[in-house]
Amino acid sequence: MTTTTVPVSGSCDPAEAPFPIAPAVPSAPATTTPATTPGATTAAGPVRRGVQLLLGLLAFTASMAMLLHAGQGAMPWDVLHQGLARTTGWSLGVVVAASSVLVLAAWIPLRQRPGVGTLANVAVISLTIEPFLRLLEAVAPHPGPAGAVALAAGAIVLNGVATAAYVGAHLGPGPRDGLLTGVVARTGWSVRLVKTGIEVAVVAAGWALGGTVGWATVAFALGVGPVVQLAVRSRLLVPSGSLTAARPPRAAGAAPSPRTTTRQQGDVPGASGADLPRPDADAPDRVARRAAEIARALDVVRAEHGA
Repeated sequence: MTTTTVPVSGSCDPAEAPFPIAPAVPSAPATTTPATTPGATTAAGPVRRGVQLLLGLLAFTASMAMLLHAGQGAMPWDVLHQGLARTTGWSLGVVVAASSVLVLAAWIPLRQRPGVGTLANVAVISLTIEPFLRLLEAVAPHPGPAGAVALAAGAIVLNGVATAAYVGAHLGPGPRDGLLTGVVARTGWSVRLVKTGIEVAVVAAGWALGGTVGWATVAFALGVGPVVQLAVRSRLLVPSGSLTAARPPRAAGAAPSPRTTTRQQGDVPGASGADLPRPDADAPDRVARRAAEIARALDVVRAEHGA
């Protein structure tokens, strides 16, 4: 067997080395493989997300109009909008826009930042709520008791699906969503406590101003959450790429991390870590991150009533 030597100083010519070393092995050129996270580049592309945001907001506005036209009680924030419209004589669209601007002003001390979806939320809902109400008035001017129940039930289901759609686009929260999350972040109080406090306050103020409170208000508060939970499971409404980032590229042939391929010795008594395969440890982390985002969305979207 031949050996090579390395000099103590000077040239690195193997022929001059004073002690033996193993011959160098040529390394293969490193190549990279593209990210493979489903939907990271296609399902959650900017055009697709923008279209989903717009359709989700239109459906959300339609659900608002359906519940208002049913006359059995509005969404919590719409109780306030309705009361302000009756008191000021302004149209509902103007009231929604004005209240949204005031809520956005409250973001400043809370250090919240609006996104494209935030501005779209204000514009789409305030501009389309009146046309939707006129359309319903033309189609069903007097829905009657059965029609009112059908409108209210349909509004709750549609609102849950629409909420999942525009939140799943992941382009920014609505004004009232941001108010909720901002207060939670600044105070450390629970989402449930803050959301309940805000909704009770706006319903009380709206009712005092002449807004409609009824069984549909309670049904909406209790029923829209489960609908959203079902809707966000759809990859069509919540693409994986809109909530999770793609994994970074890895060199082809590179050895995986030991914790992703083997168990730590001691996990199973008497077993060697190299003998036991271990599931990809990154998978639970990705699931946990996505579950946390969806859980946060589910907590905050119910505060989005009218914007």
